[in-house]
Amino acid sequence: MGSSLRDLRALPEDVKSEIGFALYHIQAGKNHASIKVLKGFGGASVQEIRINDRGGTYRAVYTIRYRELLYVLHVFQKESSQGAKTPKEDMNLIAERLARAAADFKQRSKADEKSTE
Repeated sequence: MGSSLRDLRALPEDVKSEIGFALYHIQAGKNHASIKVLKGFGGASVQEIRINDRGGTYRAVYTIRYRELLYVLHVFQKESSQGAKTPKEDMNLIAERLARAAADFKQRSKADEKSTE
């Protein structure tokens, strides 16, 4: 969603590889050690991949709320000024993109229904 793919591509190579490997596991229905639930979204359907690197802490936030689709909502380097807490600006962006993911999923579902009629 949004700039997530572009933001992922801009990360250091080793971080990109780790995030990509974690996303592969998620898509295969497997767990990965770097995955944590992102609190504030009413359950466990919004999660984040946390990668610590000598250059900093990086996060990729995604949702598994919609069957068979994995929406990556936000990819960013975490600034340490707020400890482990995700900054409000990032949380707002994640919420906005989650709403856009819901609309996209709804549209795809309607298109799938029409194609099977």
